[in-house]
Amino acid sequence: MTQNIEQLDRLDSLSAIRGHFALPDNTIYLDGNSLGALPKASAERVHDVVNRQWGDDLISAWNKHSWIDLPLTVGDKIAPLLGAASGQVVVTDSISVNLFKLLITALNMQPDRHIVVSEQGNFPTDLYMVQGIEALLGENHCKLNAVPTEALVDALTEDVAVLMLTHINFRSGRIHDMQRLTRLAQAKGILVIWDLAHSAGAVPLELDALHVDFAVGCGYKYLNGGPGAPAFIYAASRHHAHIRQPLSGWMGHANPFAFSESYQPAEGIRQFLTGTPSIIAMAALDAALDVYADTDMQAVRDKSVKLTELFLSLKNEHACLSELELQSPVDTAQRGSQLSFSHKDAYAICQALIEHGVIPDFRAPDIVRFGFTPLYLRYSDIAQAIDVLVTIMDEKRYSHPKYNERSTVT
Repeated sequence: MTQNIEQLDRLDSLSAIRGHFALPDNTIYLDGNSLGALPKASAERVHDVVNRQWGDDLISAWNKHSWIDLPLTVGDKIAPLLGAASGQVVVTDSISVNLFKLLITALNMQPDRHIVVSEQGNFPTDLYMVQGIEALLGENHCKLNAVPTEALVDALTEDVAVLMLTHINFRSGRIHDMQRLTRLAQAKGILVIWDLAHSAGAVPLELDALHVDFAVGCGYKYLNGGPGAPAFIYAASRHHAHIRQPLSGWMGHANPFAFSESYQPAEGIRQFLTGTPSIIAMAALDAALDVYADTDMQAVRDKSVKLTELFLSLKNEHACLSELELQSPVDTAQRGSQLSFSHKDAYAICQALIEHGVIPDFRAPDIVRFGFTPLYLRYSDIAQAIDVLVTIMDEKRYSHPKYNERSTVT
């Protein structure tokens, strides 16, 4: 097996990309699906933005260094990763804020409908946004119907305004059939919003080809834009003439520097901008995306599948790891770039792994989640991670009281 793993690393077409990241020594990072590793180019760009652009050029940098255009230029860098033509993606705010914008926009486009269908177990903030709008507008204008996954199709009735789903489930990694669900919803006149937080930069996407209406995604997971990196909105160009987003801030104005007292929305995707963007954060994401410039997303996906399959194969060789029960789909076609296992001591196991140089994460109530980022993970990293996991489980090191002391961030 060791020779086979060494050969996999030698033949890895993505291996050179690892050198673009600043990775700590003696650490195997299996949490890139929560916070991506630091690209060296991002650190260099932030230094340049702070010390040269801001430091030397001050406010003139908005024009001199095209700060004002970053939400659109970075959006156009993300667009190919989504299977989207340019002019349909803008980088702004957070996923939560962007979902609010899209939900209100979609509800206003469907004045005779008010139901938003989602699934139980969706990422909580997505459900919270609908609940907040329901409280704000009243149930006659917005009503959440969160149903079990197996009941989604039956819930798509002709009184539904919006179907809002996360493409890859954050706990299990299960992938929804985007093409089928989008088609079924739209056949009933339903607008569809996809959350791509665990998809963008991890799996090939075809938003234009699948006729998707709207999508959101974050910049800090597989796109490696840094903690709190700005999120993005995708809005299909066919809708641009019919949308009016609710957060009518000055950057979404047709002419923001006219300082008119009356709001006139910009044309196209730019109308989803609200306030002044964080240029330092935007620049970090912009630089991070350069690693995708010549990267084939299918190659990324193929390596992801191989990494997860290797992890499962090595896990199955050790009886002590049978206590970790797989909660992700066995079928790789139905699974994103992660593996989730349940165990009653999941939190303590995660803390023990972290102290021993392997970083996964914990998801309540009992999930140990391993993320696989093909751009910087090696096959040999997987073998080493399994060795550490075996030691922790076989010797029950996770039972030490210190590993059960809960931190705020899990």
